[in-house]
Amino acid sequence: MLKKICKDSPLPLYYQIKQVLLDMIEDGELGPGELIPPEREICELQEVSRMTVNKAIMSLVNEGVLYREQGKGTFVAEPKEKQQLQLKGFTEQMEEKGLKSSSKIISFSIKDATNQIKNALKLPEEDSQVIEINRLRIIEKEPYAIEKVFIPRYMFKDLTKESLEGKSLYEIFREKYNLNLKFAKQTIEPIMLNEFESKLLNQENNSLALMFKRTTYLKNDIPIEHTREVYRSDKYKYEIVLT
Repeated sequence: MLKKICKDSPLPLYYQIKQVLLDMIEDGELGPGELIPPEREICELQEVSRMTVNKAIMSLVNEGVLYREQGKGTFVAEPKEKQQLQLKGFTEQMEEKGLKSSSKIISFSIKDATNQIKNALKLPEEDSQVIEINRLRIIEKEPYAIEKVFIPRYMFKDLTKESLEGKSLYEIFREKYNLNLKFAKQTIEPIMLNEFESKLLNQENNSLALMFKRTTYLKNDIPIEHTREVYRSDKYKYEIVLT
């Protein structure tokens, strides 16, 4: 049952309505797939404008808590799945969770590294070319992330698009090249999807997403990979364990 908001509260009206709906979801009054109360009903109960209610609902839609279906209404979304940040490949992480994953190679090319990539990979001047791999990551037949990987060409001269097709890059590092990853440095920042990214991830243009940038190292602090990954933020959240 919808609780009444407080008009005397310093909190904005839309924010209070958003919290009321969120409390109902967290308390189990509204479960995944259930229709939330109609906007008109919320307006009448809370004595606020349709614009205020819509702002509250859209805030929850943008966070992936709710989703809308044209002509049907607004529904509660399935809870986001937690993803712990680990030094493991995408395929390995999904396998551990019992999820079926796959990758589609968008492009595979050899190019001169930019100064930024040269610095990230500590490339020598005489060997400054990189292999750039763009892949679409898919979970249970649904697009999940876009990955752009840069690796030093001088270390992987015989790596081809065909040899990577359907395989884990980290697995190739270990089994084909006998390289063991030691650690990685990673940053996470919010971004807005551009038109190309939105289309690949089946999202609306300018939707919110998360950008992961990671440089992975071998022993002796030798960088082997620099990755930029764009993850959908509507279905997944990330858990960091501090020890």
